[in-house]
Amino acid sequence: MALKLYGVLRSRASRNVWLLNELGLAFEHVPVIQGYRLGDPGSPAAPLNTTSPAFRAINPAGHIPVIDDDGFILSESLAINLYLARRHPGPLSPLDPREDASMTMWALWAATDCEPHTLQILYHRPELPESKRDPRAFEAAKAALVRPFEALEQRLREGGGYLVGRRFTVADINTAEVFRYAQPATDLFAKHPGVRAWLKACQSRPAFQGMMAARAKEPE
Repeated sequence: MALKLYGVLRSRASRNVWLLNELGLAFEHVPVIQGYRLGDPGSPAAPLNTTSPAFRAINPAGHIPVIDDDGFILSESLAINLYLARRHPGPLSPLDPREDASMTMWALWAATDCEPHTLQILYHRPELPESKRDPRAFEAAKAALVRPFEALEQRLREGGGYLVGRRFTVADINTAEVFRYAQPATDLFAKHPGVRAWLKACQSRPAFQGMMAARAKEPE
């Protein structure tokens, strides 16, 4: 049974597609759009979405992404990536329990300490119309990210430009995708050249570029 990924690339499923590209794994992509993006998600004509009964039967929580790996259902994008990296051992995967714990630690740190603020950067970025953004929220998010940027800068300096094992791993993918949301805060990156160089290197990888090219073809 083929690995299935439910979600659209204009969601956190982007993280999973990037990793799957890195691993060279074949998978069936089942597009599931967020219900809030549709005028009437319950309409019979609506595409498969997070409110659809067919999808809720797979994930009652109604969130994307979700994978079905030969009957094993798993949601939460960062957990999916950690699982796939462990299931398909290689340089992206943990080599021992300490690396495994470190990769989990960075995923939890990115999700709890960083993502609530990086999303605010994205939602209130200066290029949006004034009616759709809140400059105070943007500045507050930047202020909240100063310490995480400093922590990441230090770790990258100590780790030879990587988070775990002095090599590119799933930990870098998970964290880089969270920090992608913060890129409109250009001054934060200017003050942290190690973070800026690391994110540029991550996003220069062919697997990331392929994911973003596919993402650009999806409707906004």
